[in-house]
Amino acid sequence: MSRRPLIAVVDYGAGNLVSIDQALTTVGADVVIVRDVEGFRDADAVIVPGVGAAAPAMARLDRRGLTGPIRAWLDSGRPFLGICLGLQLLFEGSDEDDATTLGVLPGRTRRLEGAPTLPHIGWNQVERTRDHPLFAGIDEGADFYFVHSYAGAPGSPGATDGVELARTTHGRSFTSAIERGLLLGVQFHPERSGPDGLRLLRNFVGLVRAA
Repeated sequence: MSRRPLIAVVDYGAGNLVSIDQALTTVGADVVIVRDVEGFRDADAVIVPGVGAAAPAMARLDRRGLTGPIRAWLDSGRPFLGICLGLQLLFEGSDEDDATTLGVLPGRTRRLEGAPTLPHIGWNQVERTRDHPLFAGIDEGADFYFVHSYAGAPGSPGATDGVELARTTHGRSFTSAIERGLLLGVQFHPERSGPDGLRLLRNFVGLVRAA
């Protein structure tokens, strides 16, 4: 791909869209903010950001007619990045408000166990469980910025279902990055994580170019 990739950032009223837009533009992508199905038309990749709770987020996606198009995009195997709540929505449901979520990954979003404080806010280390180009050029155990009280738990209890890329510890450890092909998700906020966050987004854009 010789042109700048076009990244569709889904707006459902729960994301820091300005920071994400600026970060993606900095690392070589063009951005379209998606509020209806037409926004996906020319996109090369989709990002679902977010803060907040799962049930209101799913309600907003449903009201805007975005739930079906997002599921169709994920089923197509095209590049996708879920950030924070955008990662949690990939699982089958959430203990936070008993919401039914997108269900494209087996597992459930659960409250952080043994956490000394909630929400978990601030910088924390991301320890990789396997190598992946998303983290190319980023030191092992690098700090990223988190704001959350819940995290997705892939697969059955005690299992990672083969999708886990990284873990982070706040009380007990939790899954902080996942991958299934071109489906990627991070529990932290790369757009708020300084140079390493920009590098991760640049790596994502590189994967979009390669795809």
